[in-house]
Amino acid sequence: METQNLENQRHSLSHLMSMAVSELYPNVGLGVGPVIENGFYQDYDLPEVITPEILPKLEKRMRELIKKDIKFEQHDMNFDQALDLYKNDPYKTELVNDLKARGEEKVSFYKSGSFDNLCAGPHVESTKEIDPNAFKLTTIAGAYWRGDEKNKMLTRIYGLAFESKEKLDEYITRQEEARKRDHRVLGKELGLFVFSDLVGKGLPTFGPKGATIKRILERFTIDEELKRGYHHIVTPDLAKVDLYKKSGHYPYYKDTMYPVMKIDEEELILRPMTCPHHFMFYKSEPHSYRDLPYRIGEIAHQYRYEKSGELSGLTRVRMFCLADAHIIAAKDQAKQTIKEVLELIDFINETLGLVKGVDYRYRLSLGDLSDTKKYYKDDASWNYAENVLREVLTEVKAPFYEASNEAAFYGPKIDIQVKKVDGKEETAFTVQYDFVMPERFDLSFTNKNGEEEKPIVIHRSSIGCLERTMAFLIEKYAGNFPLWLSPVQVKVIPVRETHNEYAEKIHDALLEAGVRSEFDDRDQNLGKKVRETKNEHVPYWIVIGDKEVESDTVTLESRDAGRSVSGGASDEQSESKKANKNNNESDAQMKLSELLEKLTKEIKEKK
Repeated sequence: METQNLENQRHSLSHLMSMAVSELYPNVGLGVGPVIENGFYQDYDLPEVITPEILPKLEKRMRELIKKDIKFEQHDMNFDQALDLYKNDPYKTELVNDLKARGEEKVSFYKSGSFDNLCAGPHVESTKEIDPNAFKLTTIAGAYWRGDEKNKMLTRIYGLAFESKEKLDEYITRQEEARKRDHRVLGKELGLFVFSDLVGKGLPTFGPKGATIKRILERFTIDEELKRGYHHIVTPDLAKVDLYKKSGHYPYYKDTMYPVMKIDEEELILRPMTCPHHFMFYKSEPHSYRDLPYRIGEIAHQYRYEKSGELSGLTRVRMFCLADAHIIAAKDQAKQTIKEVLELIDFINETLGLVKGVDYRYRLSLGDLSDTKKYYKDDASWNYAENVLREVLTEVKAPFYEASNEAAFYGPKIDIQVKKVDGKEETAFTVQYDFVMPERFDLSFTNKNGEEEKPIVIHRSSIGCLERTMAFLIEKYAGNFPLWLSPVQVKVIPVRETHNEYAEKIHDALLEAGVRSEFDDRDQNLGKKVRETKNEHVPYWIVIGDKEVESDTVTLESRDAGRSVSGGASDEQSESKKANKNNNESDAQMKLSELLEKLTKEIKEKK
């Protein structure tokens, strides 16, 4: 959590930037200029278009102002004085009139040197509190006044600001690394997915390689859940609107649901979630306490309308595939059930290479019981459910924090927050305690006394939205997926056409063993083929030359460990060695049986 003093510094820097801009453009119109995460921005109505070349000049002037030890002094004006001050600035005039309409008695200003600005604060007392080397102006963008496209487009200047130059440099380095690892860029370069305007915004098409990764994740998840007692089912992508009215989702989510389709006498809609489908499946036959917890799982397509401006690669799409599940349990089974769910999530994250407490943590998302419009009214159930989740997180020693007003309308939840390469957190998985749906769908089971009893429901996702998880993994590994996840695991490269027959034999044996192999028999220079293989981030490749054919062996080369050869290299191997500068010589020449054993073992262990 950033300190109030840092926020004050950022706010004060936005004023200093406005002072510098005002010196260049004395009649500049001042829009809004708030503190934002990692920095600040300010909107201006400028008489000309400016380019990024102006930013160093503004930075230099801001540093000069900081060294002057300028004080930030708060004072009030009445509305007549404020409107007179801003008689040539329509933006500040509008803001002053808004304050007047709200019934405010006076207008707060902050004066810094000769610059006097409408502002409620807070600010630093003096510019001596600001490190002149700990900020940087970064970008220029357009922004409509008050975010309304009917209004004039203003010029927005963004800046970064931190406690020290070291923190600033660390952030900039992290952002540069994040840009290199951007899944949208790597996804295109590696041929994983594409978008088409004709197909539609937010609707990715996965190519063979991307589809392979997605399929591996699906199979891994389903197989693991089946081992843990889940009943995997398949439900329709469509449902009657009545189903979502019954669940209560429709009034809450209708703005993010797609339009109703009238077919014959029914009104159908693309599903935004699977819970109601799963409840109806559970209700299709009677259950006793012996069946509980009853775990229903599904890899389900879901559809939600996201605004165009919120769409972003695979992290925010309009159709997504969720590893969804709903566990119907007795109330006294809730804690143990949630512990088992968290254990499953930890296992999957660990397999994916995510470290608890480093790459992800937990957020206990609570409701606001005073907000009866947003949350189901049942204070006792809310308090009980929140306490259960809190106790579970405490007992399993999970790294977590609490956040109010983040719960689902039907109950509190645990959000698994994954840290991305750029340092920002995003919700990847959820575990929700639901005491509302059993009532609305009249779910029940026969208890030990032969009486009908209401269960509770645990909603959970074990690997999250597959598209978003793929985005995390592309960026985490920078495209260098571990062997078990790599769409192409081995590439077999013959040096010359005379080596094709033996190379194809190796390739076929790899495929037969379940290893995803590609055979590159193109009539191309060997060095070029090896470089392309490395650029495709293939974990292993095998160059087949005279020595391999004569000895009936292979020499395995590794993306991660460098190339390994034995004894005296042949001419062909020497050429490959030049193509792979990260060379690490050792005896890696092996028989085909040894190769298959090594690779299948590594794939099975999911290292």
